[in-house]
Amino acid sequence: MNALEISHDHGVSITVRDGGTELLRYVYRPDTVQLESPKPYVHPLRTRAGRVVSLFRPHDHVWHKGIAWSLPHVGAENFWGGPTYVHGRSYVQLDNNGTQAHRGVVALDGSDGTAAFAHDLDWITQAGALYFTERRTLRARLLSPHAWVLTFETRMTNVSGADVAIGSPTTKGRENAGYGGLFWRGPRSFTGGQLVTAEGPGGDELRGRRTDWMAFAGRHDETAEESLVLMVDDAANPVHPPQWFARSEDFACLNPAPFFSRELTVQNGSTLRFRYGVAVADAGASAAAALADAVRQVLRDEPSLP
Repeated sequence: MNALEISHDHGVSITVRDGGTELLRYVYRPDTVQLESPKPYVHPLRTRAGRVVSLFRPHDHVWHKGIAWSLPHVGAENFWGGPTYVHGRSYVQLDNNGTQAHRGVVALDGSDGTAAFAHDLDWITQAGALYFTERRTLRARLLSPHAWVLTFETRMTNVSGADVAIGSPTTKGRENAGYGGLFWRGPRSFTGGQLVTAEGPGGDELRGRRTDWMAFAGRHDETAEESLVLMVDDAANPVHPPQWFARSEDFACLNPAPFFSRELTVQNGSTLRFRYGVAVADAGASAAAALADAVRQVLRDEPSLP
């Protein structure tokens, strides 16, 4: 298999390439407007064959950005983007759209078949208060001629001076809307595709299911070829296995949602860790179970953050 190449657009983004194919671009200092809660994101995301499997700033939810670590209810703050769910009032636009601000690059490495990037961030409220500091690492490696995997790891330390409860619209009263965490938005052509778990394929009825992995099989316009995006929750994550926020009928998305139905309170001074494997393959739903096994092995083998 080819070695991955990583390049750095200093102060803006990193790009990982597989030969002539750009597998991902991670924008760590975006030019996002405040209303959309500025945050780093992965887009475009591509298969090894070069097919795009992410969507950036869709008109229905402009704060959706490819793959992003997004949290809608961090205390009273919104690090998701757009309006905040308020029970009894539905969604209300508040002055609480925070920023995940890049502070500095920690590591940039392309060796041993892996492309890795780590950086530090500050979580700053719209009013200017520092809530969390974060160390985030992304690593990409090839799995097969038809698949590759991105591991995403975050460690968030509460520096706000008070305990902070992280939740979701469901913990605030909206049924089956427990989104928040590592969120993937798929291409428009994937709408109506298949969600896949270890029990087999399904649709929107799988939202809220508790499982350690879930995948999405979708088709591309023009070629009708299939691609597969799969997420695996690390066994060491809090609330493992998580409930999943996933959709197919209105649009394609996957989100292992650790705060789906219960808030998690982060004590002042303590650190919260999450780790995920995201596989991208030129394959259909039938390849999901074997791909999940391969990603679990990567999560076991790769070192976590220092």
